[in-house]
Amino acid sequence: MGAGGNLSIAHRRAPHSKPPFSLSDIKKAIPPRCFRRSLLRSFSYVFADLAAILSLSYAAANYFHLLPAPLQYLAWPALWLAQGFFMVGYWVLAHECGHHAFSDYQVVDDVVGFLIHSSLLVPYFSWKISHRTHHANANVLERDESFVPALKSGIPWYYRYFNNPPGRVLFLLSSALFGWPMHLLFHVTGRSYGRWMCHFNPYAPMYTERERALIYLSDAGVLAAGYGLYRLSLAKGLEWLLLYYVAPMLVVHGTIVLIIYLHHTHPSLPRYDSSEWDWLRGGLATVDRDYGILNVVFHHIADTHVLHHLLPSIPHYHAEEATKAIKPVLGEYYQFDGTPILKGLWREVKECVYVEPAAGDEAGGLQAKGIFWFNNKGL
Repeated sequence: MGAGGNLSIAHRRAPHSKPPFSLSDIKKAIPPRCFRRSLLRSFSYVFADLAAILSLSYAAANYFHLLPAPLQYLAWPALWLAQGFFMVGYWVLAHECGHHAFSDYQVVDDVVGFLIHSSLLVPYFSWKISHRTHHANANVLERDESFVPALKSGIPWYYRYFNNPPGRVLFLLSSALFGWPMHLLFHVTGRSYGRWMCHFNPYAPMYTERERALIYLSDAGVLAAGYGLYRLSLAKGLEWLLLYYVAPMLVVHGTIVLIIYLHHTHPSLPRYDSSEWDWLRGGLATVDRDYGILNVVFHHIADTHVLHHLLPSIPHYHAEEATKAIKPVLGEYYQFDGTPILKGLWREVKECVYVEPAAGDEAGGLQAKGIFWFNNKGL
């Protein structure tokens, strides 16, 4: 998945000093049309994704049994991959609703996002709130909510037994299978709150008393979807549920973890502590990746993620144009890596094990306090 682009980015560090531009400068570089949200156009992507997902299920139900047995063994995994990828795009549309990028109407965005995410067993408002916190605190070690890296001192003693190719494969497989539900249930990879943080718990420490009703509503949506799946399994059988929903959902979970991990984990990216962090530099400390044709299927969530952290309310169908417009303003602060995705994933898992304080800046050897870089040495 993905090819071409800037392959040398991993061998140099991104700028970490305060940039010579402001968010206002970035906004001015973007054509005004990129900020316009079209309800009709946004809904067209919802219907297109649903049509693709349902058409694949129809093809499997009506034609797979006509294939010779050996081809069926290939057809089903191909279906799960294709359907899972379109479901990721469908998931991204709900994520866009959470950023008020779907339409000009917050109520419409929340209703659509709630229905889509609930159908994928995601608690919409709960995750919207935690994801909002991630955007507000991107890449600050104490307060970020997404793939917060460990300090070297925080690496557990048993890690050395997994710091090898088989151990990395095990990490990737377990993350793909369990990473997303573990994040929802236990806030794995997020900041520590000192007690149980669960996206389904209205009294979890992330949520305020005013937000509790929304958490209950999110739970009700997931429970309703779960009950609907239960009724479907009674009507069509457990095998149907496994083939047409559970298997594609495993692809969704693995892909979501992959995308989020690669957004924020890269040898070139700095992390900050609260003494050095500011919102603009935190938002810039992410990287765009190339997923090839899947960029379109995923609604450009991965290849325009730098823009997304700076201006998340821009609709995905304007994101490519807006990204192109801001590149001259961002200059060296814009990070893109065209390394093929699986190759880049293996590199990041191997090299980005923990973060450590910078010994000094690369310009003059001065102490760079509050800035951290990924490393894997000495384990």
